[in-house]
Amino acid sequence: MFSPQTWQDAQRVWDYHRMDHRVRPCSVAVGLGSHDVGVADASAGLYHCGMVPLLVFTGANSPTTRERMPQGEAVRYRERALELGVPADAVLVEPRARNTGENIAFSRALLEDRGVPVGSVLLVSKPYEERRAYATARKLWPQVDVVSASTSENLGEYVGSIGDARLVVDMLVGALQRLLIYPAEGFMIEQEVPADVLDAYERLCRAGFTSRLAPVGARRALDEDGRPPGRGSRAPNH
Repeated sequence: MFSPQTWQDAQRVWDYHRMDHRVRPCSVAVGLGSHDVGVADASAGLYHCGMVPLLVFTGANSPTTRERMPQGEAVRYRERALELGVPADAVLVEPRARNTGENIAFSRALLEDRGVPVGSVLLVSKPYEERRAYATARKLWPQVDVVSASTSENLGEYVGSIGDARLVVDMLVGALQRLLIYPAEGFMIEQEVPADVLDAYERLCRAGFTSRLAPVGARRALDEDGRPPGRGSRAPNH
């Protein structure tokens, strides 16, 4: 059982990760591989709604998916999309990517190799990865318009679908940490982070939701002042 403060903080971070872009027709949808087959479901739905003529699924395996998706994340997503009625010739698979940067770079290279003209991309991810995916694509694929999309689940529904509340909150924290530290490493553009979101993130770190922090955070989740390293931009709380 989590405290009310933990749920409030998780909700703040969740809401920040969701970008609430208006979905519109794009050249292609790129579904980012993960443990969550809901990404494939959302991508198939976008195809059936006429938002895109082509899907690209990208992803190899991670420790989280190695057992449940031995064929690879992108291959499993393709199987799911076909189950949902997407024609086989409307799905491309990029099976090598092992992180978000590779998801973007390898998908871009695949589409260029196939001669697919791309002016805009519907980037489909887990709900709490929308902002990270967007920031990464804007850095690595700046020539295209990027629209972030995911399933429409709220935090409670998503926790129910995953079945592990602590894991979900750990992932929320890890995704935000990367938004704070990766711009300096050239992996993504910088995103302004409101003060109340940073405060919620810091409380969650102090409460021990740190299993999904990148190595710098896993070694030392908080600095001497009780704040996570790599705070990034802090916006006024309004």
